[in-house]
Amino acid sequence: MNEVMAGLIGSMGLLIGVVAALAFILYLVPIPLWIAAWASGAYVGLFTLIAMRLRRVPPATIVTARISAVKAGIDVSINDLEAHFLAGGKVMQVVSAMISADKANIPLPFKRAAAIDLAGRNVLEAVQMSVIPKVIESPRIAAVAKDGIQLIAVSRVTVRTNIDRLVGGAGEETIMARVGEGMVSTIGSALSHKDVLENPDKISKHILSKGLDAGTAYEILSIDIADVDVGENIGAKLQIEQANADKQIAQAKAEERRAMAVALEQEMRARVVEAEAEVPRAMAEAFRQGNMGIMDYYRMKNMQADTAMREEIANPEDDPSSDRNKL
Repeated sequence: MNEVMAGLIGSMGLLIGVVAALAFILYLVPIPLWIAAWASGAYVGLFTLIAMRLRRVPPATIVTARISAVKAGIDVSINDLEAHFLAGGKVMQVVSAMISADKANIPLPFKRAAAIDLAGRNVLEAVQMSVIPKVIESPRIAAVAKDGIQLIAVSRVTVRTNIDRLVGGAGEETIMARVGEGMVSTIGSALSHKDVLENPDKISKHILSKGLDAGTAYEILSIDIADVDVGENIGAKLQIEQANADKQIAQAKAEERRAMAVALEQEMRARVVEAEAEVPRAMAEAFRQGNMGIMDYYRMKNMQADTAMREEIANPEDDPSSDRNKL
């Protein structure tokens, strides 16, 4: 009985080992892929498929990409596809872009497509933009004409991808920045905002004449002005602000002159008070030297009294009797 059980266990173990070995062989040697490649005319050797497994390259991705390329009439080697995958590229996207470019009669060799893909750009989207141009709408851009009126314009830029300059070329942000600069320059050079409103196509013609797509990954096909709105009167606002600033400067200078005049007046009054203080001293000195007598002194007092009386008569508001006369 023990011998029978031992035999059964041994047979089961052998069967499991055979199944595991067969599964490993089928994994290592993808027979269905080999048959599919052979049937599609894109033959791939069994040892090549095994080597892919050992290099941790998914044979299904490489074989599927090669079959698609061969069926589209594009010859791409297994080594190129495998090298691009190991470099971190998107194999199926590159092959799809090459097929789309070939159907659109756009020259796109594998090396250029792989370089575009490894540069971080979507090569398939780039080919699609070469076939179907893309319309980019700019934000609302404000500029001021020479007459001081602000204009707010929106443009639509139609671009298509330039495959030759896609690697190393500037992107959409550069295109829109240059277009915005051209719009500001064109509006700013206009003598009147009415000229821009009457002929908005002057903006697009002026921008296109500058060759704004130089050094970029795109080719500008057209620039259309979608909308032009009249904004604020910037010139009038600047003039008002300048007038207010000039007014404040003038007021400050006037206040400075007034303060200087007040200071000068106070200084003169101080000198008068100082001079009046010298009068009694001069009179005493005149008495001592005999240049002035007592009668001269009394005549001077009478003159002072007459002067004070005349001042009171000239200013009746200060006289209490004038209030009684009014009543």
